[in-house]
Amino acid sequence: MDLRDFPSTRAGKVVRSPRGYWTFVPNPLPPVINWTPGLISTVASAERNLGKLDSLANSQPSSQMLIQSFMRREAVLSSRIEGTQASMSDVYFYEATQLSYLGPSSDVKEVHNYVEALDYGLKRLSELPLSLRLIREVHGKLMEGVRGEYLTPGEFRRSQNWIGPPGSTLESARFVPPPVDEMDLALGVLEEYIHSASELPPLVRAALIHYQFEAIHPFLDGNGRVGRLLVTLLLIESGLLSKPWLNLSAYFETHRSTYYEYLMQVSQQGAWEDWLIFFNQGIAEVSIESVASIERLHLFRQDLNEQISKERAAKRLMQAVDVLFERPILSIRQLSREMGVPYRTAQRYIEKLEQLEILKEVTGRARNRLYRADRILTGLEGPTEKQEG
Repeated sequence: MDLRDFPSTRAGKVVRSPRGYWTFVPNPLPPVINWTPGLISTVASAERNLGKLDSLANSQPSSQMLIQSFMRREAVLSSRIEGTQASMSDVYFYEATQLSYLGPSSDVKEVHNYVEALDYGLKRLSELPLSLRLIREVHGKLMEGVRGEYLTPGEFRRSQNWIGPPGSTLESARFVPPPVDEMDLALGVLEEYIHSASELPPLVRAALIHYQFEAIHPFLDGNGRVGRLLVTLLLIESGLLSKPWLNLSAYFETHRSTYYEYLMQVSQQGAWEDWLIFFNQGIAEVSIESVASIERLHLFRQDLNEQISKERAAKRLMQAVDVLFERPILSIRQLSREMGVPYRTAQRYIEKLEQLEILKEVTGRARNRLYRADRILTGLEGPTEKQEG
């Protein structure tokens, strides 16, 4: 790490470790923020659009069935930032089959773990406040049985890590987070800040905490995913979101290089305001996209309801369609279990939905068949392929 790249001490200081290499130790939060008109406007827009999203999501009964798809989309995109290639279709297929041969090298397993970790974190928030303990538990879920599982899942690191291109060393790395002793102190101070009262807007606090967590880099692997998952938990704990409707990783993934650069510029230049504007622009943009997605899927569900309304057992068939919004790839047995009906009844519903071209069989097998609702799956996936331009 080059000391000359860190001329500002506004976000932290560069210190030499006992072994002689340079490390970055972040200052306690919060920093002094220069509230420019642009920053004030951006935060206000983010708050306004996030409020619209949560209000819309809670006003439509059909929105509740979309929670699982929003969680999976966030998992896919947050993991994609780290280099995985799994799609939502891959994740739903994996969950429908629970393929045991997918080992630690499986991208799909990593994304599935993210869903499990997020779901676990949301449930734990009702039992204990957001804390270092909860963060460790979420990390343990995230890293279970995947690449990096040998890197002490659920435990803060006890050795030095660094960030840089393949082949870089502690001396040549672009960024070296604090040594273990300094890391432990910084984590304790961060936890105190998370629990403290503040006059800062919650979205600003979330942005500050996300940066601080990434700068501390307390795990040997999985820091980026845990840090982005932490944003969702912060927004829900603060009351800005009631459910994980926000796919902020869609914005970070689209602007991946800019995302990393803004985080680095805080450390090197103390560019807090630029990072806060970028973060809140993402909140505003993704909130608008999520509103449009919910409205689009709601209308699509109404179209399906109209298509099914003239069929026998239309009400039950529509209940089966609602299951497809949560599980667009499933088996007859899974539909039977989700609806609480006998296997043969679920089979009749599947056959009818095949006739209506809502479902199609995708395995070609005589037994253990899986069925996919392509139009529903396409609607749930949303625009996940945008790239920074």
